[in-house]
Amino acid sequence: MGDNTEIGIGGYLKLDAMVTDTSDGSIATGIGRDFYVPSLIPVGGNSESAKWDMHARQSRFFITSDTLLENGKKISGRFEFDMMATTIGDQRVSNGYAPEIRHAFIAYDGWLFGQTWSTFMDVNALPDSLDFVGTTDGTIFVRQAQIRYTTGGFQFAIENPETTVTPLNGGTRLVTDDNSTPDLVVRYNHTADWGGLTVSALSRQLSYENGLIDDQVQGYGLSFSGKVNLSKTDDIRFAVNYGDALGRYMSLNTGNDAVLRGDNKLEAIKSVGYTLAYKHAWNDKLRSSIFYSAQKIDNPVQYTGQAQTESTHSYSANLIYQLASKVSVGVEFRHANRVLESDLEGDLNRLQFSAKYDF
Repeated sequence: MGDNTEIGIGGYLKLDAMVTDTSDGSIATGIGRDFYVPSLIPVGGNSESAKWDMHARQSRFFITSDTLLENGKKISGRFEFDMMATTIGDQRVSNGYAPEIRHAFIAYDGWLFGQTWSTFMDVNALPDSLDFVGTTDGTIFVRQAQIRYTTGGFQFAIENPETTVTPLNGGTRLVTDDNSTPDLVVRYNHTADWGGLTVSALSRQLSYENGLIDDQVQGYGLSFSGKVNLSKTDDIRFAVNYGDALGRYMSLNTGNDAVLRGDNKLEAIKSVGYTLAYKHAWNDKLRSSIFYSAQKIDNPVQYTGQAQTESTHSYSANLIYQLASKVSVGVEFRHANRVLESDLEGDLNRLQFSAKYDF
């Protein structure tokens, strides 16, 4: 590799144990039991006993490379994976789960090529949580392939497109993969001693082609987020997201991008989400975060029917103890609620315990 290349490795090992109680049925074994997924809160079923789950699937590993080139510039790369959302594996005997790519990109002279967080997403606004996301209901959370250019505080990106559609009168989500143009993102980051603010705009084509159906509509999204330092240890983090076709970008695709109307045309679905988190250090070993997150989806019920999610919200609080510089344990409680367009609703209560070693 030569003297001009530096290789780094890192990641963390994490055990999560949780007790989940839902008011209207049980969440099936899978990602909804491993971390909070708002769209999977049961609604309209019969109450069942609480469920206990344990897993180490959030554990992750990354490799980085930095090379100083002969022109004096640096090229960097990162490859990272975890097992968090893969469907390959089960709990019967070995608890073996296949790794999946989180990040795989190269960066050179302001350019980024590969898969990483969407430019429309502000990672700095995420809370200090034990849950995989934390403020999931109102959060933009997407990783995908892209080409990004950064200059000063501005970022411009073209990103991999995808459209999710609610069929006429509801039913199983349609994932079309029919887009002919990439998603476009413009973002501005302002950083200061007191924290930082981010403003982002998203433009995207929603497309569906199937037999006699062949339609495209334009969608957009706006995001304002930030982190305000109250002291060296305490901060407030927030985000407000609004759009006509946020769909798969927000809340792990709780709402879809568009609905298929009776005339075989697409209509984009409006939604709004917001998050607020406060982090406080009690001393040099003990810290807590409290956070709230919500979303409202404006489904055109004359096309979607009344079985679609109309809103979700959740609030959480945790206590994390730092046993050593890279070892922590914690406990977190969450209460969440999901409401359908029919006004049926269901609740989720979850108590989560975690142990984590960063390396």
